[in-house]
Amino acid sequence: MKLFPSRMLTLVIALLALGCTGMPESVQPVKDFELNRYLGKWYEIARLDHSFERGLDNVSATYSMNEDGTVRVINRGWDKKEMRWSEAEGKAKFVDAPNIGHLKVSFFGPFYGSYVVYYLEPDYSVALVSGYNSDYFWILSRTPELSPDQIDRYKQLASEAGFAANELIFPKQDKSE
Repeated sequence: MKLFPSRMLTLVIALLALGCTGMPESVQPVKDFELNRYLGKWYEIARLDHSFERGLDNVSATYSMNEDGTVRVINRGWDKKEMRWSEAEGKAKFVDAPNIGHLKVSFFGPFYGSYVVYYLEPDYSVALVSGYNSDYFWILSRTPELSPDQIDRYKQLASEAGFAANELIFPKQDKSE
């Protein structure tokens, strides 16, 4: 008797993939999302700690369209230890409708992670973004700095949505590319 027959393995992989494109129960993606307004460069103001950005400052994400209709994602940051720029290129697709701020992003072949824009200023100047669970959270801005009042407001919104706002990391934005 096999522990994981091929159909069972396929089901497990499918369920794991779906879980990675889910979202915390405490957030809902922005409705009436306009991708064309979201495209361009965003500066990372704050994030929860995770291994793939650990040690990076001057972090930015730039979004543009690929010819196939997917979104090109370029994440870039200054590695303080290595004293060099670190860059990752990926692609994003909408999970549901293109007017819902819920995308899935892949930097590694067929494996996707959730990217949920759950708060967005009306002028698309600041976005609060979640991953598939409350361990992943970012404050993104069109400008490299926000005022202390703005940061307090976004930290409060993050806290209300169940994120550990007191554990946020605020990378420096002091290098030009």
